[in-house]
Amino acid sequence: MIIKANGGTMLSQLAQARAERGWKKARLLHELRNAAARRGETLPKDESLSRRVAIWENQGGAVGDFYRDLLCEVYDQSAAELGITDTAALPSQPSAENVSMAAIPQFSRLDPGLVELLRGQTQSIRLLDRRLGGQSIFQQARAHVDNVEQLVRYALPGDHRDAAAGELSQAAALAGWQALDLGDLGEAWRLHEIATAAARESGDVAALAYARAQQAYVLLDGDRPADAHTLILAARERLDGPAPRHLLAWLHAAEGEALAALGLRDAALRALDTSDAALPDDVDDALPYLMLDAGHLTRWRGHCLARLGETSAIEDLVTALDAMGEGNYGRAEVSLRVDLALAHSARGDLTESQRHAQRAAELAGRTGSARQRRRIAELLTA
Repeated sequence: MIIKANGGTMLSQLAQARAERGWKKARLLHELRNAAARRGETLPKDESLSRRVAIWENQGGAVGDFYRDLLCEVYDQSAAELGITDTAALPSQPSAENVSMAAIPQFSRLDPGLVELLRGQTQSIRLLDRRLGGQSIFQQARAHVDNVEQLVRYALPGDHRDAAAGELSQAAALAGWQALDLGDLGEAWRLHEIATAAARESGDVAALAYARAQQAYVLLDGDRPADAHTLILAARERLDGPAPRHLLAWLHAAEGEALAALGLRDAALRALDTSDAALPDDVDDALPYLMLDAGHLTRWRGHCLARLGETSAIEDLVTALDAMGEGNYGRAEVSLRVDLALAHSARGDLTESQRHAQRAAELAGRTGSARQRRRIAELLTA
């Protein structure tokens, strides 16, 4: 819950509790560590723990049972008074006499080597997805999400759990995009909810912004472009402090696509120009989930222009297709050729439009892209 402080600033109940005591964040971290130590537990490093606190206080992030108890202890207030209750997510508790040792879960033993293996598996699925599309590997991707989620759920708090939660966010966002491509909007939304929750737990604000903004594409495919635009703006505005330039460029381009879906041509082009200005020349290895360079941004601009019915999209799309190389990015090539078909149709060149539409249909059959097949069907029957 959000309430007003004396100066009129909107604060959450949790932030208000700290403000009333006059505590700096460093004092809260100190008190949390002392409370954890009394339980025989250790907490993550200050940087990671500080990110968690920022999300809880500023963005209303879900607070797990372990940290909820610590916060209640250090503030000497109930969870309801701090605004961190989550009764909807809590299962009913069995009576003590019905709890047996067999009901206690086997806790995960996470370590840097295991986290690296999980990261490598996610990257392998990501690379296969770019080449083949989601149909052939979606079940593998979803099983990977389930596996990582189980490991995180039964791991004790600490840096290794945070790192594994970060991997869960990336794996779930990837599987969510595959579900979207396969036309399963409900599953796509569910997987993105897992991705955003895991990003909050990991304290990775960049991953949280990415997963939330990508979730907006579920709304775009559900013909809710205004809601999609709102979600993308919220994802960008909630970034806490300096953000990676690649991520900012991606968020502005995503906003441009939502604006194009709304038919707001000038605003869409301004957003794409802002994306182009923000995009650095180098590659950010810390963001493996972001595939964005000048060539990809050219394709993105062409897509938005085609969506707006602009024949000028053809030049950008042809340039992007030449740079992409046939067969290297299966799903992306399908989308690009559909855009080319739309742009040629807008120009009145039906022969060229049909050529690209038919090629896109062939590729869509291989990748299993239901969303692109839908666009192609609309195009061919127009």
